[in-house]
Amino acid sequence: MPQTSPPTPAQTLREQALACLFQHRAVRTDQLQRMLQPAPHIESLRRTLRALRRAALAESDDRRHQPSVWALTPAGRALVLTWPQFRGRRTYRNALASAHNAHTLTVTRTALAFLSDAQVRGDELTPLDWTPEVAHPIRDGAGDGERMLIADALLRYTRNTPTRALLRAFIEVDRATESSERLASKVITYARFHSHVPVLGRRGNGAAPSGLRPWQRSYAVFPRLLFVLTGAGPRALAQRVSDLRSMVWEHPLTERFAAEVAVGAAVLEELEERGPSAAVWWPLDGRTGRCSWMEL
Repeated sequence: MPQTSPPTPAQTLREQALACLFQHRAVRTDQLQRMLQPAPHIESLRRTLRALRRAALAESDDRRHQPSVWALTPAGRALVLTWPQFRGRRTYRNALASAHNAHTLTVTRTALAFLSDAQVRGDELTPLDWTPEVAHPIRDGAGDGERMLIADALLRYTRNTPTRALLRAFIEVDRATESSERLASKVITYARFHSHVPVLGRRGNGAAPSGLRPWQRSYAVFPRLLFVLTGAGPRALAQRVSDLRSMVWEHPLTERFAAEVAVGAAVLEELEERGPSAAVWWPLDGRTGRCSWMEL
């Protein structure tokens, strides 16, 4: 039987870069360097990225006086989808589209805050444990509501101390580009997804024979809901948190939701400075004070 040679460092770096670019959609060169462990030398990473561009597997958005932003081409995404760990996943639209790029990069910043904090804490979290744009249909018959829940990201986190625990969280990143009312309405969408119980026997409702709620097909426990705010000054962001808290307690559906599911909000710049495990999260269930996202 022929011996298979182990991959060279360049081959390993190439595959890691392809996997992270697929998972995170759009990433700056310095962000990608921080994701990869052990972190490669920046020149080695740049050579790898340029080689991927020559092979038409990756493309970059190079702007004067700004860091390069990298994403996979359709050919690059098709290649990664042939790998066993990505089989069954779907492709997605061009991540370098200008209308989507700024939000994608902010979601990536949020991912890096959690990744850096997990490394410091000794917890288990890899770049592939962060999945952007996770979608779930909502079939509760509401004629004036969203038909699809699309979370900005789903976090899968394994805490090792003080006790081992598998933690999940939906992440919603807000750059202060929409009204507080629109931001707060997202809580209603999550509450509808959480509370919906299909009527057995009705066609098209996706009811499971066990009578489980639709979300229980994907999660043993409903993930936390974490709002990450940025794009405005401290006073404006504090007001958006206040608006979120008011929305949760003025609507009976979201009030019940917050009583059963951990819901919190924090400012991205504080996550980057102090870490998500610090007491930087405002609970949205009526409690005062701030805490870690793990304590919500």
